[in-house]
Amino acid sequence: MAEERITLKEMCAKFDVTPRTLRYYEYIELLFPEKEGRTRYFGPTEFARMELILRGRRFGFSLEQIRQWLEMYNQTGEREQMEIWVEMSGRQIDELESRKVQLQETIDELRGLRDRTLGEMQK
Repeated sequence: MAEERITLKEMCAKFDVTPRTLRYYEYIELLFPEKEGRTRYFGPTEFARMELILRGRRFGFSLEQIRQWLEMYNQTGEREQMEIWVEMSGRQIDELESRKVQLQETIDELRGLRDRTLGEMQK
């Protein structure tokens, strides 16, 4: 059975991204589509990488962090990649927890200001 390959347009639809995004990910060496003439084809490896890229972005990692992490797999293997992932994810969890506290403080402050303003309006 032949490996599934899809075009740039189909890849965009599959992952809900723009062609510009895919070209940029290729430019910064996150994705490595096959090229036949001017046509780019994406296969299972690129699908998996794209899922990891999108997940990494959702978790707040920079594209450079994601690129380095993906490259590690090629250079060091799965075990070391997992160890580094655990370390990176721990730092990111700490950062997100800190942002969560700051965001809650901001929400509480805004809510208080809104409630005081509503109280003044009802006088």
